[in-house]
Amino acid sequence: MVETHYEPYPGAMTEQTDMIAEPATKRVLLAEPRGYCAGVDRAVETVEKALEKHGAPLYMRKEIVHNKYVVETFTDKGVIFVDEADEAPRGANMVFSAHGVSPAVRDSARDLQLNTFDATCPLVTKVHTEVKRFAKEGYQILLVGHEGHEEVEGTAGEAPDVVTLVDGIDSVDELDIPVDTEKLIWLSQTTLSVDETMQTVRRLKEKYPTLIDPPSDDICYATQNRQSAVKAMAPQCDLVIVVGSENSSNSVRLVEVALQAGASAAHLVDYAKDIDTSWFEGVDTIGVTSGASVPEILVRGVVDLLAEHGYGDVSSVRTAEETITFSLPRELRTKS
Repeated sequence: MVETHYEPYPGAMTEQTDMIAEPATKRVLLAEPRGYCAGVDRAVETVEKALEKHGAPLYMRKEIVHNKYVVETFTDKGVIFVDEADEAPRGANMVFSAHGVSPAVRDSARDLQLNTFDATCPLVTKVHTEVKRFAKEGYQILLVGHEGHEEVEGTAGEAPDVVTLVDGIDSVDELDIPVDTEKLIWLSQTTLSVDETMQTVRRLKEKYPTLIDPPSDDICYATQNRQSAVKAMAPQCDLVIVVGSENSSNSVRLVEVALQAGASAAHLVDYAKDIDTSWFEGVDTIGVTSGASVPEILVRGVVDLLAEHGYGDVSSVRTAEETITFSLPRELRTKS
């Protein structure tokens, strides 16, 4: 495994600390880890390698990852984004997104003789495998996640007859599964807020005494690490800026986590140009982080803009080291 390494912002203070220093006038706290996780890195490289090997056009079912910049960049390179596999011509090259797909989507691609490259994050694949396993063993499955999210649709599609979506704590009372169901387990979408998920689970266990936990944590390591870094710096921040797109579940969660952890204000932006400089009024400390599908160039753009407004004192708040990497799909690996 290769250790994930983040280059410091050019010209910024490069000292990294596990303890936040005394407040300085107009400073920036840069959360680490932030940005690309191993699953997103793998997905983006899958598209790049598929383009390199087969050229354009390359079809992409849904967004490869939920980030506007990444999608626009690949569109410029000849990637055609479609909602469903049957929108691609027979025999075309197609990539499945990092969020995963259901068996029905794979069947559709097979019927069209599409040449597919699976960029599904291995941690999402793990949840798919759990659904298939527990469905086969006769369990009813409560899937904690957001309705309409591609990952949830793909995961539930593995066993739609036994999977029931639980979209937040308020939806628990609406569940009509018998409370004495003997074989009942909960699983979750990988990009949720850890705290909110556990609140929902506690409510589920109050309603269903027989409910059992999954064999391992479904919320991915990167989601948890990014939330932990925000929790560490948020109490010291007058403002937290989260770089990420509105349809990115893990990015939206970072805004929520920042506010819950004590930040006075928090905003989600795709680009530095989206920042309203009126947010800086009366602000001494600004925290900056980014979702797991965000390239570092977008964070650097934000740090540049902050420096232009007097926030040139930049230090890092590191709460974890990330060393995980995932192999590319077999058909795209470099042959030795």
